[in-house]
Amino acid sequence: MPNIAVVFKEEIARIARKEVRAETEDFRKTFAQYRTHLAALRRRIDELERQLKRVGKASSAASGGAADAAEADDGQGSARRFSAARLAAQRSKLGLSAADFAALLGVSGQSVYKWEHGEARPRARQLEAIAALRGIGKREAAERLAQLSSR
Repeated sequence: MPNIAVVFKEEIARIARKEVRAETEDFRKTFAQYRTHLAALRRRIDELERQLKRVGKASSAASGGAADAAEADDGQGSARRFSAARLAAQRSKLGLSAADFAALLGVSGQSVYKWEHGEARPRARQLEAIAALRGIGKREAAERLAQLSSR
């Protein structure tokens, strides 16, 4: 003969699971709808960004490249592309803090922070300095920092 307490406990657990499943089913359906909606919004944003890029290219071509000339500052060298995420990845690859990375570039740590968070964009001269750091490794970065701190 089974123990009544064990049977009672198992029945309570079964009923509790059933109740929890019933209560959470609505949440699961709602979350699935939200995920679907978010995916649709992301696709829409991507499409709008592509359209914006096309319009921007068309307007710069129509204006005779005045925007490109203004972006190149002094007209020295070629115009370089900039990505905040790439800058952050480069800094983390070198294992440097924003302040140390800024010291290598000859700017403030706040500038690097703003560049990485998309709040500002480096000037042409600073883009050249960033490009120069692209090919170095951790050891060389540490050596350059040591040279800068010994001055």
